[in-house]
Order: sequence, then structure tokens, then C-alpha cells
Amino acid sequence: MSPTAGATTRRYLSKKFAPTDWTAISAQFDNLERIAALPDVDLPAWLVQCSELQAAVAEEYTRRYIDKTGATDNSEKVSAFLEYAENIMPKCQPRWQKLDRVLLEHPKRSALNLDRWGLLLRSVENHVALFREENIPLGVEDTRLSNEYQKITGAMTVNWEGKELTLQQMGPFQEVRDRAVRQKAWEATANRRQQDRDALDAVYEKMVPLRHRMAKNAGFENFRDLAFRSKERWDYTPEDCFRFHEAVEKLVVPQVRKMQEERRKALGVATLRPWDLSVDIHDKPPLKPFEKSEQLFDGCREMFRRVDPIFSGLIDTLRESGNLDLESRRGKAPGGYQATLHEIRKPFIFMNAAGMNHDVFTFLHEGGHAFHALLAKEEPILRYRHAPMEFNEVASMAMELLAFEHLDVFYAPEDVKRAKRKELEGILNLFPWVATIDAFQHWIYTHPEHAREERTAQWRALRKRFGGIDDMSGYEAMSDCAWQRQLHLFTSPFYYIEYGIAQLGALQVWANKKRDSVGAVKQYQAALKLGGTKGLPELFRAAGAEFDLSERTIRPAIENVLEELTTV
Repeated sequence: MSPTAGATTRRYLSKKFAPTDWTAISAQFDNLERIAALPDVDLPAWLVQCSELQAAVAEEYTRRYIDKTGATDNSEKVSAFLEYAENIMPKCQPRWQKLDRVLLEHPKRSALNLDRWGLLLRSVENHVALFREENIPLGVEDTRLSNEYQKITGAMTVNWEGKELTLQQMGPFQEVRDRAVRQKAWEATANRRQQDRDALDAVYEKMVPLRHRMAKNAGFENFRDLAFRSKERWDYTPEDCFRFHEAVEKLVVPQVRKMQEERRKALGVATLRPWDLSVDIHDKPPLKPFEKSEQLFDGCREMFRRVDPIFSGLIDTLRESGNLDLESRRGKAPGGYQATLHEIRKPFIFMNAAGMNHDVFTFLHEGGHAFHALLAKEEPILRYRHAPMEFNEVASMAMELLAFEHLDVFYAPEDVKRAKRKELEGILNLFPWVATIDAFQHWIYTHPEHAREERTAQWRALRKRFGGIDDMSGYEAMSDCAWQRQLHLFTSPFYYIEYGIAQLGALQVWANKKRDSVGAVKQYQAALKLGGTKGLPELFRAAGAEFDLSERTIRPAIENVLEELTTV
């Protein structure tokens, strides 16, 4: 569903201004340039005025993105998104660049308080340094290719016992007790993905050289290095990522393989197959927390309330605004996300619920993102309303763990233990997957001219390094293209290590909660309210965590998970 409009927080822009027409938008840029040149200009107020225009344009883009991802088979909605992405956003880029230069060269810049404006100025300087006019059309083409990926994957359905089901709706069949049914469902889903393997390879093989060209244009050796700068990863380096990979390989991979060996023995099978990874090892029926999305919302709302009533009140604002699209359906883009409507300062949650335990944690996760946006919404500067992604994901992952103890909202006591075990095992499984996807991208973008066969070989090597003990014999082709399921590789290049960093932060917040429940939640809330007004290390400290990717932090975090697993 499309989100509903609401009252804006405009102080300077006319309420009649609609950011849908380039002539009107261009006139606003002209006005901002004129005001900046006035001798008595109030520079902080001018920055707020710039932020209002940025929020108006961003919200229009986001609304069209939400509409498009909700119906990838609706040509009008797709066209409306592409029209804005291709004809409005590219025209804005050089105008924003000009305003950034106005700020950096302004005679009153030196009077700005660096405690307040230092992070913004650093970001603006970075944007100016990276901007290349010739990269604008390349960015437009990258967006078009991302849309092609979502169109292909959004159309994937399986005919299952006379019904057309999305791949997300096929997920629950991996939890049924009948192994033959699980295998049949897994094969049906894998075969459907395999049908579009070449098409998705072709899309990716256009993206990689395109992104490499953008990097070269900006003066970088490769897209990896450009991504680190453009994502403003000031506080860690590729070498830190490699140390993270090594620590995960040393500390987590053996635990995952041990856990899977225990699963194999419990199931009484000779080898663990991909359709054996989700079924209950004690032959219990699949967890079924809800039937309808309304039940998902109501149950998670109660979990939020138990963490702190503030959160149930905040999540109610999304339902009241119609800012939820929860159920899986044909034509809907896969995955889930939270997007912020920057003018009305309200989040929108998008997901593909299919009645699974995983859906509960997805909603808790996206709810954490939503709370982050809502708690920081009073900040007048848009850039400061959003923290670096590494901390944004702490907001979401920590909420999963803060609400962890309240699963009795959905389940009886024995099923609560099963659901907790699934979540804890999922956390352990996440670290090797993050390391795999991140290492894959490091290789992809430092070898931009690789052939398809070389990419497949690299993927196999990484799965051997970080993978489990599940046997893919006979299904090697499916295993070779498993990376295509990770939409971030297509739509958010070089975005994924953030999940590993954030999970470490979230586990520290959870450890704090075990010692002092009220205090940990208050720290969490205080950190979220900071938005992006502080750097990563300070945001982590505010939440009661340490920003660190090394074994020193990973070891106690994993030990805490393993200890908790012994209680469920």
C-alpha cells in the first residue's frame, strides 16, 4: 500500500510547493543560492532551509520507490519511479554540489560551531571531493539495473499444489516434518531461481564495470575504495574487514559447523541437506506465530510495549498513517526494509510476511529502524537525522534482542524456547554469511574484469571457507548462484559488513540488558535520539557498546550467545 501524506514540518518552503516538477525544484535551488549571497544571511538557518528542500525531494523519491517495490508488475508505478530517478534526481545532483561549494567557500563558514557543524562540514567536503558530473548518468543506469533485478526477482513464483506462491510464501515448507515435502519445496524454489540465473548474471555483469568506471572517474583504483569513501567509513578500513573475516572464521564457523553436526545427528540423517536446515530437530510442527499481518502487528506491538511503552506508542503511528506493507504477494519486490518519509518524518515498513517465526524478528528489526527515525525526528538538519549505517543496524538488531524475552506473546512456553533457539542460531549463522558476502564484494570490485567462471570459483572458495556442513551434492548449480539471493549485491553495492558490525553492537546492548534491563533500554533510546550528530565510536558508547571489529569483541559476544543456547 502507498503511504498517506501528512502535515509537513516546513518552516521556509511554501506548503504549496510540490517537488514533482523540475522547474519548481530548480527555482528553489535558485532561491537558496540568492539567500546565501545576502550579506546578512543567517548561515545555520540557511542550512535548515537547504535541509527542507532536500527532505521534500527525498520524500517524493521514497514514495515512488515504495509504490514501485510494492508492485513491480505495475508499469505505471515503475515508470513513475524511473521518471523521477532518471529525470529529477540527476538534475538535482549538480545543484546540490553547487550549494555544497557555496557552504564550503562561504565567508561565514568559519563562524560555525564545529561541535554542532563539524560532522556535516566533513561530509560536505567529502561529497564535493567525490562529485563527478560524468558519474551522474552512470548512477542513473545503475538505478535502472537495480530496478531490473527487482523486477526479475519480484516475478518469481512457484506453482505449488495448484496455487501460485511467491518464494517467500514457500519458506514455511522448509519447516514441515516430512523430509520429502521439504526437499520437493526446496527444489521447486531453487529451480525457479535457476531459471533466471543467466538473466541475473547478465544484470550484475553490467553493474560491476559500470561501478568500476564511476570509481575511476572519481580518481580511485577500484569501486571498493570509492565505496569506503562515499559511505564515509572513517572509523575502519578494508584491513579491519579482513580481520573481522579471520575472527569469524576462527571463532564462529566452527561453532556453526558443530551446531549443524548436532542437527544432523538429531535428525538421524547420513548427511545434512539444504532442506534440513530449518526443520525442528525434535520433530515438532513448524512454528506458526500468526496467520494474518494484523496479528503480526498486534503481537509485536505488545512485545515493544513490554520493552518500554514508548515503543508501542511509536509503532501505533505507523498503523495510523497507513505506513505498513507487510504481506507477501505476487509482483512485490522481495525482502524487507524501513524507509523514512523525510518531510512528514515518519517511517514506512515494507516486508514479505508468510506466517513464519522469521517474520516476527523481521518486524522487530524494521521496528527498531522505525524507532530510530522517530526518536531523532526533531533534529532540523536531514543529514543529522540519520546515523551511519553501522549504527542504524544496531537500532534494529538490538531491538530484536531487547524484545527477545517476550516471545510468549506469540507462543506457548515450549515454543518460546524453540523460537529463541532459532534466533540465537540465526545470529551465529549471520556472522559467516556477512563475512562471505563482504569478502565476495572485496574480491568482485578489486577484480572488476573477472569472468563469470572466475566469480563462481571465488564464490565456491568462500563457501568452503565460511560455509556449514550441509551437502549440496547434485545441486552444485544452485549453490553456485546462491549469492544472487542477496539483493544488497545488486541494489546496495558494498553494503553488508554493516550487519556484522551492528550485530556486535546489538549483542553488547543485550549483555547490558541482562545486567540492568531499565538502564540498557534507556541507553539505547538515548543513543537513537542522537541520530547522526555524533561519530560511530561515540554512538556505540552512548548505547553502552564499543565500536570494534576484532576478536577482542567478537569472542565475548559469541560466548554470550553460546551460553544462552544452553538454556533453551
